Amino acid sequence: MVPGIHRPAAVCVDLAAIRQNIQEEIKHLAPGQKLFAVVKANAYGHGAVRVAQEAVKAGASGFCVAILDEALELRQAGIVLPILVLGVTPVKYASLAAVNGVSLAVPNLEWLKEVESNLIQDQLQLKIHLAVDSGMGRIGFSEDDEFIAANELLLNNPNFDVEGLFTHFASADSSDDSYFQMQVTRFNHFKKLLKIKPKWIHVDNTAASVFDKKVHSDLVRFGIGIYGLNPSSNPASADLETAIQLKPAMSFVSELVQVHTIHKGQGVGYGSTYIADEDQIIGTVPVGYADGFIRKFQGFKIKVGSEYCPIVGRICMDQLMVQLPYEMAVGTKVVLISNDPVAPNSLKKAADYVDSIHYEVACLLDDRLPRKYYNLQ
Repeated sequence: MVPGIHRPAAVCVDLAAIRQNIQEEIKHLAPGQKLFAVVKANAYGHGAVRVAQEAVKAGASGFCVAILDEALELRQAGIVLPILVLGVTPVKYASLAAVNGVSLAVPNLEWLKEVESNLIQDQLQLKIHLAVDSGMGRIGFSEDDEFIAANELLLNNPNFDVEGLFTHFASADSSDDSYFQMQVTRFNHFKKLLKIKPKWIHVDNTAASVFDKKVHSDLVRFGIGIYGLNPSSNPASADLETAIQLKPAMSFVSELVQVHTIHKGQGVGYGSTYIADEDQIIGTVPVGYADGFIRKFQGFKIKVGSEYCPIVGRICMDQLMVQLPYEMAVGTKVVLISNDPVAPNSLKKAADYVDSIHYEVACLLDDRLPRKYYNLQ
């Protein structure tokens, strides 16, 4: 995807907020705990390489990504700290990970055996973290006998460097911690079955840490908190209070490219879902659902100049239209998403409007939108 540098639209990222959020979390860590910055999905839409560089400055000890390509992007950018791929990496690429010093999650015994064969053939050692499915239903060991067999395979095995054992919580962001406690109990059961000694045992994600769940974890996989967002975001309930102050880093800006008057009875957009009931001033903004600003945002109010104006008509692939309260100049600044957490068009409010979570809205913003960084250090 080619970034649209010749149109007035961009995702803006406050690097001072990124650094501040990481530093606040590091202060909150338990003694001896380390922070691994989660920069998967292009750092939740904020730009993986640049966020990783700031995370290094702020004191991160390593990184987590979702797929191997994201890890390789960081290595190619000069990031030398440990990197863990949290998802399942195809067996045939395990040697590539080993060559680049990237750690992989082990989902099951079969994967481990197949990878071992490749490593022996390529004369390589792979860094691994054993994944436990304690209740997420996603990846990892879930049966005792398979987990024990994996431990036996790994004992004194020169082909593997067992760096970690981990699980992921499904509901650490919920005020009801019954399922969370069940997962803790299940993970502790697997810990007792260990015959090997990993360097790190880790369960803390952003939610478990900032909501002080008080479980042992050598690492905190700090994800959504890096970007200044509350992990408990849910349209149906109020956010839980975090133990640290978080500052949103992302805003999404553009400007008006046309302003004109339509008359009573005229429609706006595909399907004419909006019909003017009187003469109205309409402004056009050059972004649309191809940029990740989905059609469900029809009716959402975005900031044009100093006014909050509703999006009218269906959002097009590359453009959207707003109803203006008065004639505004072409070039007037438009803020579709604000990094002010109390603004009517904050990322949280935007996510609530489309019945989603801010994770999704941020990740949807496409690479066609250039990332612009400010408050550089």
